[in-house]
Amino acid sequence: MLSVALAMSVLLAFSQSAPAAPAARPLVVSYADAVACAGVTQAGSELEGNESARGRLLFDAALYWSLATIQMGQASGRPTTLTERDLSSARIRAVRELSRGVPTTVEKLERCVKSAPSLG
Repeated sequence: MLSVALAMSVLLAFSQSAPAAPAARPLVVSYADAVACAGVTQAGSELEGNESARGRLLFDAALYWSLATIQMGQASGRPTTLTERDLSSARIRAVRELSRGVPTTVEKLERCVKSAPSLG
């Protein structure tokens, strides 16, 4: 799992160097949905590895959702330790479910990957 310090430094570097892409339609999600997407994309990335194009796509989606979740937690005044615990629990649960091929989790992974912006 990404550490908060690493995530924040990547976010800072990314926000300073990447031009803002115009969004066709703003994506608004709840904290719970962001945690779920972060967990399932982290799990997918962990299971796939980053050697393939699919693995790199999953890693980018996991990075995006993890950073979004951390920002949402901070913006709401949620203690960082609780956000990290939520992310860890969601990832562990998703690893188990993806390993078993739970259809709803596989579908959630695809939805979360598609809704993450391209970081490449």
